[in-house]
Amino acid sequence: MTPEQPTPLKKSDFNFDLPERLIAQEPLADRSASRLMILERHTGKTRHSHFRDILTEFRSGDCLVINDTKVIPARLNGHKKTGGKVELLLLKKLGGNCWETMARPGRIVRPGDEIFFGDDNSGGALMTAKILERAEGGNRIVEFQFDGIFEEILDKIGEAPLPPYIKRKLADAEKGRYQTVYAVHEGSAAAPTAGLHFTPELLLEAEERGIKIARLTLHVGLGTFRPVKEENVADHVMHTEEYVVTPETAEVINGARQAGGRIIAVGTTSVRTLESVAGEDGVVEAKSGSTGIFITPGYRFKAVDTLITNFHTPESTLIMLVSAFAGRENVLRAYEEAVREEYRFFSFGDAMLVV
Repeated sequence: MTPEQPTPLKKSDFNFDLPERLIAQEPLADRSASRLMILERHTGKTRHSHFRDILTEFRSGDCLVINDTKVIPARLNGHKKTGGKVELLLLKKLGGNCWETMARPGRIVRPGDEIFFGDDNSGGALMTAKILERAEGGNRIVEFQFDGIFEEILDKIGEAPLPPYIKRKLADAEKGRYQTVYAVHEGSAAAPTAGLHFTPELLLEAEERGIKIARLTLHVGLGTFRPVKEENVADHVMHTEEYVVTPETAEVINGARQAGGRIIAVGTTSVRTLESVAGEDGVVEAKSGSTGIFITPGYRFKAVDTLITNFHTPESTLIMLVSAFAGRENVLRAYEEAVREEYRFFSFGDAMLVV
């Protein structure tokens, strides 16, 4: 008698009804004022709190693992010689001045074309992008030409690429809110949003309570918003992202675990990085590289004990990861409760702590 094969996961297994009014369109004035749902993954029980009180759920010796990537102004609005408007989204640096980008509208952007960005006050452009070739998924490989420092020009002409479900532009005073307070290493096209709730004061209080803080870097790509199109989840190809785990970070995490502390991942990006560099014994290795790890129910977690996350979009790879950690039925029940209680969803929304 052959063992029964597990039923394949379908993307519709991760669907839920979400009223559009619950999609947060703007950040709260106080980062830590977000509501916090606490989900006990082994029982499915939930409690309600506020993010400013999250440290009461932790104990001395625990380790918070944060992703210190920084969002770059990766959305560039330019034009062709013909005057046709083109938007480029920077996805991945390839070396030199070459980038993989997403071009809109793609139908008018062909190899050999030049796109012009910004005004240098003398009738020319601050930067030019030459389209070199098509890439996987309809993206374009481009080479930028400019005088000066690329990052400084980006600051002048680029915009933060907010997720497609945020319909309003951020006011100037709000633009720093799509960035964690501990963002250092530039390279992301999207923010690791679970970390948006932390304030400098909360992080200082965590250290005063004996909670260790370990920093890793994973540059978040726009692939994080790419919908799962295949009904069979196993057929979905996960995007890859670049990460760095330093020897100092690995030492802090491994030391905390060895001393009996819990490893608390702040966000799905921290989870994906930790699970990509951990051995079967949970020991984290210092290394850098790219990861396309796709975590779905049935996955055995090696390095993460507790998860801080936001409320994610239906049928997304993010809700699948959370379901792998806490159980699909527990997560969907918790999401139904969050809708009833009118929690705010997605990037600027409220938070969930899975213990």
